[in-house]
Order: sequence, then structure tokens, then C-alpha cells
Amino acid sequence: MKNVFSLTDSSEIINRIGQLTPETKGLWGKMSVAQMLAHCNVTYEMAYENIHPAPNAFVKFILKLLVKKSVVNETPYKKSIQTAPAFIINSNKDFAIEKERLVNYIKKTQELGESYFEGKESLSFGSLNKTEWNNMFYKHLDHHLQQFGV
Repeated sequence: MKNVFSLTDSSEIINRIGQLTPETKGLWGKMSVAQMLAHCNVTYEMAYENIHPAPNAFVKFILKLLVKKSVVNETPYKKSIQTAPAFIINSNKDFAIEKERLVNYIKKTQELGESYFEGKESLSFGSLNKTEWNNMFYKHLDHHLQQFGV
């Protein structure tokens, strides 16, 4: 699996994002390219911003028990898998704004590095190690960049 904390790998991800245009169509799913970028930003918002409510203790327990492993392991996501409610983007989004936000989040993550994420709390899954954070970030980005053919 690629390493989002590596300058080489994060630059490759940013280059893939750079190939997208407002007209890029998905190969599967319902999201526009701008909605996909906004959707990918949610992962970073949950890591850096205090704008999403934390799940209650019961929901967090269920997420850790049933969802965490599939999110943080190295197995790629299947096409058109179920999306958590916080990640559903129904409104129109500005492509340029969402693209810039995502690139900035990727740069911030790479610059903060592995040590920042070692043991950092995830809103949904509790404490994750640097490998779990990397897998979660990379796997999600790669899935959606493939969805849009880049």
C-alpha cells in the first residue's frame, strides 16, 4: 500500500487529483467529481476539524467491532459500497474549492507525518496507529480516484 506520509506517494496522489476536471465522469456510482472530492474531504475533516459529531458510545462500539477492520486493512474497497451518513454529499459542490481543500489536506497529512498519527484518536474507531491511519486515508482516496479513472 502506498504511504500518504511519503512525499513521493502523496505527490503521486496529488498528481492523480490534478488529472481531474469538472467534467470528469465516474465509472460507477452517483457522485459528480466535485461531490467525490467533497466526500474525500470528510475523512480529513474528521481528522483535523471539529465539525462532525462523534458517534455515541454504542455506535462507536459497533463501528469498531464491525467496520474498523475493513476500513484500516489493506484490502481495497469494492465498487459502490455503502457510505456512512456523514460522507453522503447530496448538494452541488464547487470543483475548484473541493480540489484545493483535498490537496491541502493531503499536503498537511504528509507534512505532519507518521508520528503525529501514531495513537491519534479517530472520531469513529478510537485510537489508530500510523499504519491504520495511512491505510484509511490512502485506500479511500485510491478507491475514488479509480472511480473517476485517474
